[in-house]
Amino acid sequence: MSGFFRDSAALRTSGDAPENPQLRVPLTAVEPDGPARGGIVVLHESRTFSEPLLDLMRSFAMEGWVTVAPHLFHREPAPSDVEVFGDALFADFDATFDWLIARGIYADCVGVLGFDDAGTAALLVATTRPVGAAVSVAARGIVEPLSDDAPALVHAAPDLKAPWLGLYGEDDPSTPPDQVELLRDATAKSDVAGLVVSYAGLAHRADEPPQVLDGRDDDPGAQAIVDAQRRIFDWFDSHLR
Repeated sequence: MSGFFRDSAALRTSGDAPENPQLRVPLTAVEPDGPARGGIVVLHESRTFSEPLLDLMRSFAMEGWVTVAPHLFHREPAPSDVEVFGDALFADFDATFDWLIARGIYADCVGVLGFDDAGTAALLVATTRPVGAAVSVAARGIVEPLSDDAPALVHAAPDLKAPWLGLYGEDDPSTPPDQVELLRDATAKSDVAGLVVSYAGLAHRADEPPQVLDGRDDDPGAQAIVDAQRRIFDWFDSHLR
């Protein structure tokens, strides 16, 4: 696929053996054709890269962003579906962040984006790491932690250190509207810009290609998806400067 390449990034704990594959994070990345305006770290909750995800990464690159996705499951055997939070998440993010900085990207021009449980991870990264902006789509674990290493989002959101955008569908049973409202209130307690957007009638993942909804441009769900995608790009455009 044109523009995509594989690389790896050294963990900060690699010490004197940065080339040891056990101390590196595998990456999939795509670069813009011209000068880079910044970088986007895409967290994801799967071992595979779906076509929609690759298309999104390509779209970011077309807008001038170096876009890179760390392979968060590199520590686990293939059958494992363990979630990646806590020290492992932050170590992999830090390595990817350093990889971008080494390519000439300024720290405040690095954004982080995550979907589903990786959206939860993106918010947590934005509470502890010097990113310029963060976006979470359909992030779960709002009032009940997803794991021992992932605090509930209503408890984490007041500590946000970077502008954060959260996108939700009102009909998603894993993120009920009353919980999303609690998250909206918690986000307002932070010292940075925060925005939580809910889409009526959209069950889940306000980022899928509109054609999944029968290709009807007048379908409210399709319109919501288009709006969600626009908000993601606009958020990074506004805050990564």
